[in-house]
Order: sequence, then C-alpha cells, then structure tokens
Amino acid sequence: MTGRHRGTEGPEAYDTHSAPIMRPFVAALLDAVDLRPGDTVLDLACGTGFAARAAAVRVGPAGRVRGADIDEGMVRVARARGPETDFTAAPADRLPYEDAGFDAVVCQQGAQFFPDLTATLTEAARVTRPGGRFAATVWAPLDRQPYFLAQERALRRYAPGALRYFTRAFVRTADQLTASLRAAGYDAVTHREITSDIALPPLDAYAHDHLAALWGGLLRAAGGEAAVLGAARLVRDELAPRTAPDGTAVLPFTVRLVTAIR
Repeated sequence: MTGRHRGTEGPEAYDTHSAPIMRPFVAALLDAVDLRPGDTVLDLACGTGFAARAAAVRVGPAGRVRGADIDEGMVRVARARGPETDFTAAPADRLPYEDAGFDAVVCQQGAQFFPDLTATLTEAARVTRPGGRFAATVWAPLDRQPYFLAQERALRRYAPGALRYFTRAFVRTADQLTASLRAAGYDAVTHREITSDIALPPLDAYAHDHLAALWGGLLRAAGGEAAVLGAARLVRDELAPRTAPDGTAVLPFTVRLVTAIR
C-alpha cells in the first residue's frame, strides 16, 4: 500500500525471518474462513505469500488461490515460493478480478496500511461472492507485544526516523475494521483477539537478522552497521529475562481477528 515500509534487506529476508511470527496467525486466519477443497481464495495485500501458500494446501488442486500486493518485490518472492498460486502486483483498492469471483478473501497484517480502509474493503466485497467469507488480522496494541516493544525501543534509540513506519502496524482498531466492513457491504461482522506463545530462534542471531530484514537500511542510514548491532543488542537485553539458557525465547504475540460474510 502507499507509504508502506517494506523490509530494507529485501523481501527474501523479510519472508525468511518473519515466518516464525506469522505462521500461527496464518493458520487462525484460514480457520476463520473455513476453507474447503475446491474453494477460490484471494490473499489481499499478500506480501510474500504466507497466507496464500497455506491456503493452497487447504483448497487442494481443485481450488484456486490468488494473491495481490502493490509491492512488486514482495510479489516476485511470492511467485518464487508459491509457484502454484497466481500472484499479481496491484493496489488493494483496484483489484484486477471479476465481481463475485472468490469464495473467501483473507488479509494477513495488511489492513493497517490501507490509506482508505473503507474503499479497500468495498473492493474486497466486490470480488467476494454472495455468502463468501472475509477475514483479516492486525496486530493488537504495541504495549501487549514484548518482542515488538523491544524493537520499538531499539529503533527509538538508534533510528528514530523509522518509528513513523513502525508504529503504523499497531494502530488499526477493531472498531475501525468492523465499521468499514459494514460500510463496504459485509454482514455478520465479528472480532476477537488471539494470543499465541511463539518460540523464536536463538536471539543472538535472530534479533539481528530480523531487525536487519525490516529496518537495516534505515538503521544504517542513521548510524552505520554499529546502529544495527546496537539495536539488536538492545532487543536481546530487553528480552533477556524471557530468554532460555539456549538463547531461544517463547514470547506472546496478539492479533485482532475480524471476520465477515458477504
């Protein structure tokens, strides 16, 4: 979406290092739309295709999965890592699909970045068949996410200019989503929160690699490689009380899940 910050080390690194955090919530997202073999599915604002790849397994060879994202780099990686899916570079509010073409539309961690939420969800409603299902996840507030809160503190110290991008991921409310879904023409709108305790790889490497994948360019612009290393060290220090002797950490992450019926 316009103004959305993407991983500054490239979409391949984003896909690799974000996967442990995204995986359990992708499963919850797809459970919410009750995918069946043969369904047609759109992954809206698909990024590198986390949800699309998992959806393809659920709908099987008789189904069809498509993904759309405005970022051509993300779409390139999505195509490489999910060749069975048709990925398209397109804005979420101007989709190149026919009316009522999908049994389900899902949006994983994209809705917080739409410049005009209602316009985008109206477009999603256009391509959802009558009776079709919609589901989206967005992050719950930052103060409930220990890992991301540590990242925020690291960026505040080493690359404060990145914060205007970073904080956007945590500001979309359930009320905003449900109101826009109803305005777009969806019914049976619901929302709930899901918390998952996620096991992260040893933080000595992971904190650095994930920060570099998301914010490496901005950190280096602010303070060179020393800023990347310092930010990673701060993340590790913040999470030290939660870190196991082997360096891994099991941390809670919380999303808001909204669902609706067309």
